[in-house]
Amino acid sequence: MEAKVEVRVQSNPACKQEQAVSPGRLVWNRLRKNKLAVSGLVILLAIAVVSVAGPWCSPYTMESMDFSSRLTGPSGAHLLGTDHLGRDVFTRLMYAGRISLTIGIVAVLIEVIIGGGLGAVAGFYGGKVDGLIMRVVDIFLCLPFLPLLIVLGAILSDFKVSPQYRIYMVMLILGLVAWPVICRVVRGQILSLREQEFMQATEAVGLKDRRKIFHHLLPNTFPAIIVAATLGIGSAILTESALSFLGLGVMPPTASWGNMIQVVNDLYSIQHYSWLWIPPGVCILLTVMAINLFGDGLRDALDPKLKK
Repeated sequence: MEAKVEVRVQSNPACKQEQAVSPGRLVWNRLRKNKLAVSGLVILLAIAVVSVAGPWCSPYTMESMDFSSRLTGPSGAHLLGTDHLGRDVFTRLMYAGRISLTIGIVAVLIEVIIGGGLGAVAGFYGGKVDGLIMRVVDIFLCLPFLPLLIVLGAILSDFKVSPQYRIYMVMLILGLVAWPVICRVVRGQILSLREQEFMQATEAVGLKDRRKIFHHLLPNTFPAIIVAATLGIGSAILTESALSFLGLGVMPPTASWGNMIQVVNDLYSIQHYSWLWIPPGVCILLTVMAINLFGDGLRDALDPKLKK
């Protein structure tokens, strides 16, 4: 008769199993401890949701005019009053949020595509290729930014580009003028990454240069690109607002926060029609402030020096 031996293994409560945490979870854990960054993210999401979904709930459209209610103050029918054409300011404010946020995001995407690609090529190859790309970057950085945009905006006005297509031209101009900043950031990252051990492994395997750059080097620069792009959105929104205020950016009847402020251009209007310029001004302030707070917090969360 065989004797059955039962072996019981008691777990030691002192030995706790640690769960593996993904890099994304680590970044989120650090980010949510930054109250200012979380506040900025909440404000930004709230503005985005109201701008995207709000017009569907409004009884007015962006171009609805009521000449019997011109320049009326806030009321039950018009929460933020009406402008000089009898259009509802709150509805136009939400439509303008769509335009301003879209211009900022698309302009930064253009910056990332151009600047990221050229910066990766310059950092990887070095030598004459790096020298040529960096001289082009230096030329762009030496140009006066705002005067150049004003000249380009005036050219669009001279060619009488329709307001519908002018939005796309503004996005393209902002992206083409601001890409050198991201190019330098990516180049600096690539110069340090190309000397790492994993790049020596790609040399041993015999991968092509294109695969080394776009599959191994460039993805490792995403944290720096994300931070630069996040802060760049705020800068693009401010620049678009300045151009629209000067009449060189988004043109009426399309609404943006910048050209909504443009209607107030004298002291009397500023004093007596405050509902026309304060709401878009506050939206620009809150949006850019929220983006900067979130961008600073994201930079700290992605900083490798903060890893424990």
